[in-house]
Amino acid sequence: MIIAVDGTLASGKGTIAKALAKAFGLAHLDTGALYRATGVAVIEAGGDPADPEAAERAARTLDVEAIDEAKIRTAEAGLNASVVAAQPRVRQALFDLQRSFAARPGGAVLDGRDIGTVICPDADVKLYVDADPSVRAERRWKELTAKGETVALATIAKQLAERDARDSGRADAPMRAADDAVLLDTSQLSIDAAVSAAIRIVTDKTGRQPGA
Repeated sequence: MIIAVDGTLASGKGTIAKALAKAFGLAHLDTGALYRATGVAVIEAGGDPADPEAAERAARTLDVEAIDEAKIRTAEAGLNASVVAAQPRVRQALFDLQRSFAARPGGAVLDGRDIGTVICPDADVKLYVDADPSVRAERRWKELTAKGETVALATIAKQLAERDARDSGRADAPMRAADDAVLLDTSQLSIDAAVSAAIRIVTDKTGRQPGA
């Protein structure tokens, strides 16, 4: 069973994807981490994330096992991820890695921006997770400040708007809901409620119960 979870930043898609993987005994891949790590690698090499050659080189030499979660979860890493993700050569470099993960025995849960539309168009279940921009901005702001980052809520809101525009407007694999995806709006939902809703969607679509 393959579950594709797409959606906007700070909508809760990553948390939902992890919970689904645990509930149904599946492997999980946060594909956004690949792009974040690629952006960080470019910066650490002294390059520019907007440079196609530098970005592609970082993507093709990316060591998934060596990704540093602390480094890739900053606001800067998120912005650089959006920049490298807009480049076709980077997306192609990471395409096979994602497809291979999805094809593992038993299935998997992948979350990102183009899982249901490009990476796994034949996924058994497709979710598109979203929330009101103001709600997402506040969630992201709380997440970053809890990690010790000093950033204004207005700055986060502006960055989210810019990233949404870049991700949905890029020519190659833009962020959008697959035609057969189920929309899950988490604006008014707690984490537990959002996860429960996602589990119900998977069960309704597949007949498979959590833990089965």
